[in-house]
Amino acid sequence: MAFDQMLNELSSFKEKALGMGGPDKLAKRKADNHLNARERLVALLDEGSFVESGLFSTSHRAEVRERSPADGKITGFGKVDGRRVAVISNDFTVLGASSSMVNGKKIRHIKDVAAKAGMPLILLGESTGARMPDRMGAEGRAMLGQDPYEYRRLRESPWVSALLGACYGSSTWYAALSDFVVMRKGATMAVASGRVTSVAIRQSIDSEELGGWKMHAEVSGLVDAVVDSDEEAIALTKKWLSYMPSHHNESPPVHAVPAGSEGRGDHILELMPEDKAKVYDVRKIVETIVDLDSMMELKPRFGRSMCTAFARIDGRSVGVIANNPLFKGGAIDVDACNKVLGFLVLCDSFNIPLVFMVDQPGFLIGVDGERKAAPGRIMNWMSALSLVTVPKICLIMRKSYGQAYLNMGGGRNSDEVVCWPTADLGFMAPQVGVNILFGVKEDEDPERFRKLVDELSKDTSAWRLASLYETQDVIDPRETRGCLSRLLEIHRTRLGSGVGKHLLANWPTTF
Repeated sequence: MAFDQMLNELSSFKEKALGMGGPDKLAKRKADNHLNARERLVALLDEGSFVESGLFSTSHRAEVRERSPADGKITGFGKVDGRRVAVISNDFTVLGASSSMVNGKKIRHIKDVAAKAGMPLILLGESTGARMPDRMGAEGRAMLGQDPYEYRRLRESPWVSALLGACYGSSTWYAALSDFVVMRKGATMAVASGRVTSVAIRQSIDSEELGGWKMHAEVSGLVDAVVDSDEEAIALTKKWLSYMPSHHNESPPVHAVPAGSEGRGDHILELMPEDKAKVYDVRKIVETIVDLDSMMELKPRFGRSMCTAFARIDGRSVGVIANNPLFKGGAIDVDACNKVLGFLVLCDSFNIPLVFMVDQPGFLIGVDGERKAAPGRIMNWMSALSLVTVPKICLIMRKSYGQAYLNMGGGRNSDEVVCWPTADLGFMAPQVGVNILFGVKEDEDPERFRKLVDELSKDTSAWRLASLYETQDVIDPRETRGCLSRLLEIHRTRLGSGVGKHLLANWPTTF
């Protein structure tokens, strides 16, 4: 038959490329219960939707050309729940998915298409960093810096990184630039591996300590979620995408409202203690207000006195920023500031309205906070808040003290301010104020102390705030869902198509 030789050659090249790093390496991954790069794409994408770009690419170096199918990075386009996405899946079985001249070109092309076509970009897997000897010497330097916009984020579309193994070099850089990062336990992320770092600093260091999940979920804050397996990471990636638009010029998708979403507000009075000195978990209150099972918390192990979460009200995405008195009494520390700031940027960039749920005694003051530049973090928050163009609703549940009253959307920093009757609007806790203003301690003069506390508490109620029209309404806590639903519907209309101005689109992804 005509063209037999050519078609056989095509089949042979394709078989070799799809063989990845070979049967032995693929078998080892299977034995370790880790999906390989192509299996991850099967798990992520709708069946039959993958369009590969660069299947036949290899290293440009002759000595490794035959050992570099797809040059270690599988790239292309597919669909997740019917929506088009761009994907980069690192193939660790091929030269450790190390970064090279050719696969760098592949990444650039996929990124460019994702930005121009308005598709989320998803990066899966692991990588060993720069490929040697590609990056050695003057020739290696000439490979770098050919794209001056390689690390520029304008947030035209959402980026997701799943850290599923040893992640150094490009996997680390793109994770730091991504809007959502999920990490499998056992994976690591760092500038360089523990081995390289140990040599550089002449000190033995454990890779887990250097860049394991606890480090990044609890200390650095670079990871948004932690899971136990590849499959869980991919499922969480899909869930996160379900709240997001495909690109910055459209509103988030609308989902059906699950049965049972209404009528759960009665539980609020059971969840919040009547005694203001007692703590509670604000996440349980959030769950009664939003659509059933729609809450997805981000960075739950970092800056824990603040809860940042995606949820839905009436099937529409909202971003919730809530003080959580369960941790540090709801006082806001530097980590919490950074966490909220990143969330403000994310929601404003992708047209997601914000709901502030307030119960905070102010910022956590002390030497440690000052050393971490707390004033700068607080003002960064305020600067970002002033640039947010999506609707902002502030719900004051209990305490809202000091400067943090403004950071949490008080005054004109929100489109609407609503209070529960339990709201307390002092500059600080009255008990603390009596001590500072009058020098009176409860154990020294209990009667005078109580009298002064009552005096300082007089003008701090929701009713006084309402009389000054600094809150637009005072509501029964059980009516919160309906109130938020109506206000969000009113304020979304000013965006027309639900698209904001994206004044925070080029704000750094880490702070």
